[in-house]
Amino acid sequence: MRVAVGCISHETSTFTPVPTTWESFEERFGFLRGQAILETFGGTNTPVGGFMEGAQAHGFDLVPTVFGQPQPSGPMARVLFDEVVGELVEALQRAGELDGVLLEIHGSMVAEGVDDADGHILTAVRQAVGPDVPVLAQLDIHANVSQTMVRAADVLIGRETYPEVDMAPRGRECADVLARMHSEGLRPAMALHQIPMIWGMNQVTGHQPMSAAIAELHRIERVPGVVCASIATGYSLADAPDMGSSVYVVTDGDADLAQRCADQLGAWIYERRAEWHFHRPSTAAAIAAARQEGRYPVIIADRDDNTGGGSPGDSTGMLRAFLEAGLEDACVLYVVDEEAASACHRAGAGAEIDLAVGGKSSPLQGEPCAMRARVEAVSDGRFRYDGPMYAGLEASMGTSAHIRQGGVHVLLVSRREQPFDTAFARTLGLEPRTMQWVGVKSAAHFRAGFESWAGAVHLVSEPSVHSDTALVYQRLGRQVYPVSQA
Repeated sequence: MRVAVGCISHETSTFTPVPTTWESFEERFGFLRGQAILETFGGTNTPVGGFMEGAQAHGFDLVPTVFGQPQPSGPMARVLFDEVVGELVEALQRAGELDGVLLEIHGSMVAEGVDDADGHILTAVRQAVGPDVPVLAQLDIHANVSQTMVRAADVLIGRETYPEVDMAPRGRECADVLARMHSEGLRPAMALHQIPMIWGMNQVTGHQPMSAAIAELHRIERVPGVVCASIATGYSLADAPDMGSSVYVVTDGDADLAQRCADQLGAWIYERRAEWHFHRPSTAAAIAAARQEGRYPVIIADRDDNTGGGSPGDSTGMLRAFLEAGLEDACVLYVVDEEAASACHRAGAGAEIDLAVGGKSSPLQGEPCAMRARVEAVSDGRFRYDGPMYAGLEASMGTSAHIRQGGVHVLLVSRREQPFDTAFARTLGLEPRTMQWVGVKSAAHFRAGFESWAGAVHLVSEPSVHSDTALVYQRLGRQVYPVSQA
């Protein structure tokens, strides 16, 4: 069997000032073509790594096409989007006769003039390979799933962990289903239920109440005739018609069963809509509460400035709160500020310099934080993730520095990324596990590498382009609890 494999994946915030350019593709894993894809992702906890694992198990001959996965940022310019999709289509057309296509897409991509970019990609792939070649795609748990996506693909499979530590297993599942289509004559029938709500931050799958939703998902998957089912919590930072949570179910040839199961699970979720939300305090309030609790180390996570959601990563609310509280054995991971990081490189390790840290991308990110800091270490930002997310992948944070003022350590970086694990910090001589206070710019993915050794975790909200008060929706296609539309 000859199976094409590829990826065009982008989580697009329509509220961020951060643009998506060709350089955005290069900053993360690079825009890869052909064999370079297999050389990069073999043995990694990624969807493509899972595709490769499944190919080996089932004897597929993989035909790599293109891989592009920019860090979450703003809508892609139409000319760039068309160029990227055009490369994928041309690679598929050059591939010759195919027995299947395995794709990684996000499910929440927006381009200039294209609200449903993932639907556009899947439609272009379908047109390229024809109606008889199976097309299977692995989606993020934060997808805004559309009917166009469901119509264009044979099978969509979403991740079912958050933090998303099951990327390779879900990729492997796509390959397994494709193998069944050829060996058993499986005939996928897929149905979508778009829920009139958006999930709040109560979506960490290892905790209640989200673990109950995953258990209900698995119950649906045990229904005779159901091949697989997925919950998409949705991506609330895209002001687009299909924004919102959803459920999609695949059966073996029974479209009615697929729709009944999707509707049943969707109704179960909507009945509990208030349970998926909770209030997030300020960093200062979280520090006060953590001091009373006395369970260390304390992880304080700011979802609003999470670069993994498209934010600039240079808001200053958390850093200022750490400094004003006079914390000792404290660190902030990470502040995106190439200007400050470069100044540290010029000064060199051991120097003490005055810096204006953060707050440079937008007034909504807060004022720059004045610091008189010691430069503890500098680096070019290269490192390798040690997992569980992205385990084995090489990455770079760009020009980076480790600075300290009093008891507060800060990692300055030039490329936007959230802290999935502690590997990068250690390259700059900082071991977060020895700290009493750890501030992260992350919504939940930090939990994969931090929660197991944390004494307490507090989720906070600081002023940002993604603060709830900054989000004004105008283009939603349905009522989405609890969001109001202008």
